[in-house]
Amino acid sequence: MLDTLPLLLKTDFPPLRRARLSTLQANLGYRCNQACLHCHVAASPKRTEQMAWETMELLLEFATRQDIRQLDLTGGAPELNPNFRRLVRTARALGIRVIDRCNLTILNEPGQEDLAGFLAGQTVEIVASLPCYLEENVNRQRGDGVFAGSINGLRKLNALGYGRPDNGRILNLVYNPGGSSLPPDQVNLEAAYKSELATRYGIVFNQLFALANMPIQRFGSQLLSSGQYEPYMQLLKDAHRPENLDGVMCRSLISVGWQGEVFDCDFNQMLGLPLGGSRPRHLRELLVVNLENQPISIADHCYGCTAGQGSSCGGALATAQENPACA
Repeated sequence: MLDTLPLLLKTDFPPLRRARLSTLQANLGYRCNQACLHCHVAASPKRTEQMAWETMELLLEFATRQDIRQLDLTGGAPELNPNFRRLVRTARALGIRVIDRCNLTILNEPGQEDLAGFLAGQTVEIVASLPCYLEENVNRQRGDGVFAGSINGLRKLNALGYGRPDNGRILNLVYNPGGSSLPPDQVNLEAAYKSELATRYGIVFNQLFALANMPIQRFGSQLLSSGQYEPYMQLLKDAHRPENLDGVMCRSLISVGWQGEVFDCDFNQMLGLPLGGSRPRHLRELLVVNLENQPISIADHCYGCTAGQGSSCGGALATAQENPACA
């Protein structure tokens, strides 16, 4: 796989510093039941890396000491970590809001038949990948049969009350483009998703998050091999909006790798760029450290978060005016 990191390190992206920390994001491992073309983690069923319970205990201690009320769990498929449910139960007992970044098809896997019910019982907020409401587009990006499996997973969640207003069981979907283009306007695309999914499949959800593809890992390698790396980077830079800088996720979030190393964001984690651009640091070193106003490690991929309407773990940072169709 071709590596974009050497090209990304020479950057003119504006310097960033941290605001107050509000979210602890943890990658529980790279094992996944899918191997998507756009995956910036390069997750797959063949990966074996997974976070140990001792590191999860550090997550909970850090959250308690730093008064962090939001734990964002990602992977791979985070649910495949054997201690996923133990972590969720413990965090919820501490009053911590838990987000599960779910690929939907995991809900259909053998041994996971009760997963949807567990998530509902713990009032876990679900952020679910669904890169289009059209079957052919999803299968092209994520593999044959993934769309049907995703719809089945959504129906299970809807049956438990997910995606309906005012019941606390939040279901948000994630869109990302199928290639080297910026996401369309999130507001208009959300309206199209809600209309199409309701009409075609009877599916409901709360919000849509439209995210840009990052020029790293599998997608970055594809850009290099197809000669599209430089045009895509130019697209991101030309669409850079300085007003998005205040809302980028790295200002209020830290990302913890499966071994406990700490990074400014999930993308920096995948590139191996340590927190603040300093030496690698483990979460145990930061239990009582105030990170506010500390520098953030940046590189050219950061333009993916500030281009156009912006992109973050919570979706767009601003409003753009573009065609609402998914592609």
